Amino acid sequence: MKSSAKNAFTGNGILKTVLALAIPTVIGQIILVIYNIADTFFVSLTGSDAKISAVTVCLPAFMFLSAISNLFGIGASSAMARALGKGKLRRAKRASSFAFWGCLVLTLLYSLSVLGFLHPYVRLLGGIDEEAHLYASSYMLVTVVAGGVFASMSALLSHLFRAEGRSLVSSIGVSLGGFFNIALDPLFMFVILPEGKEVLGAGIATALSNLCAFVFFLIALKRRGKKKTVLRLSVSVKRLKKTFEKKIPADILRAGLPACLMTLFENVSYAVLGSLCAHHSLEAHAGIGVAKKINMLAHCIVRGMAQGVLPFISFNYAAGKWKRMRRGIFTALAVSVSLAALCMGACLLFPDALVRLFIREQTASRMYGTSFLRILCIGAPFSACAYMLISFFQATGKGVHSFMLAVLRKGALDIPLMFLLGAAGGIFRVVWATPLADIFCCLVAVILLVLFLKKKEVHA
Repeated sequence: MKSSAKNAFTGNGILKTVLALAIPTVIGQIILVIYNIADTFFVSLTGSDAKISAVTVCLPAFMFLSAISNLFGIGASSAMARALGKGKLRRAKRASSFAFWGCLVLTLLYSLSVLGFLHPYVRLLGGIDEEAHLYASSYMLVTVVAGGVFASMSALLSHLFRAEGRSLVSSIGVSLGGFFNIALDPLFMFVILPEGKEVLGAGIATALSNLCAFVFFLIALKRRGKKKTVLRLSVSVKRLKKTFEKKIPADILRAGLPACLMTLFENVSYAVLGSLCAHHSLEAHAGIGVAKKINMLAHCIVRGMAQGVLPFISFNYAAGKWKRMRRGIFTALAVSVSLAALCMGACLLFPDALVRLFIREQTASRMYGTSFLRILCIGAPFSACAYMLISFFQATGKGVHSFMLAVLRKGALDIPLMFLLGAAGGIFRVVWATPLADIFCCLVAVILLVLFLKKKEVHA
């Protein structure tokens, strides 16, 4: 197992290795976004702003599951890759086991909490319109309460497979879930369920697709065999005691907490933005939901790059291969920013055409969506840079750096800006808070990277 991981992270040239690790993950993330967009696309065929708004309301609640899987998945991925870099296979095995059960328990607690406080939660996320509230409640019951554990655990396993250099298996699992969702959406929305239940049908399709991805990962793990993988799902009191004695949970949480908080603050940020738009008008809420979904494409590419190269950085950092690590992060950074810039250009040039895929009539919601997309996409290259550097600090175990940047990117700056700009007048100024925060966070991230690399050169 050690040799296979070593070959995956050190066996080729920098660009070839980075692309080999990142491309499958990027493709998987693109498909993941496409199937997230698919719900909005098929729901938009109903022509109902209330139904589109309902899917928008549920996005932060569903993304909270990603926060949980990132806490344990990215944390364990970093810890496992660093352990493999030092040849500590047993530590890597214990990290994977703790991550699996920790993620499972926390997901179940979250799903039960959503069930207990469903309607207040929906209202908090912007479901203040009565019709949209009813649709959002049914969608959330299926995707978060009933299917939440499959969404979270399939995402976790994709991280764990990447930790030992198996990006292709990881992306196949994510892609499989996406393909099933796209295929099942129209089946449940327009064939199986009666008219008026389209949002519920979209939720059922999403839950079933995540179940399929989870089953795929379990089968892939079983077929691999214990001798060819460090991934372990079994747990015992003795092993758990050793895990805590070796401070493995602290290692995982230190690397994973920034990723978790970044996703959580993204959810809070999206919820605040959605709530402000919902209080402005139902059309503005529908418009921001569509604009955010389209803008997610650039973000998903960067997320795929960051998650794909994280084990590479961790492994080489732990193995003392500083030059290879540095060249790897700069290569990934250049590719990520370039791709994000291309996405920004497409959104600036063709915003109405992109929004028209979801809102076909010349309505107020389409006008809002087009204007919002033009504003949001400005931050894409800066967000790409910041996200990649946050991942870099997670990979090297620098929890303070990644935590500070994660909070700065979403939550600490953009939410106060939303209220300040909103007080200055107009819903469009509120949306500008997102790209402005991305630009500032990018500048801080670059400064921290330069200081980190200089310190390493001094001690090298």
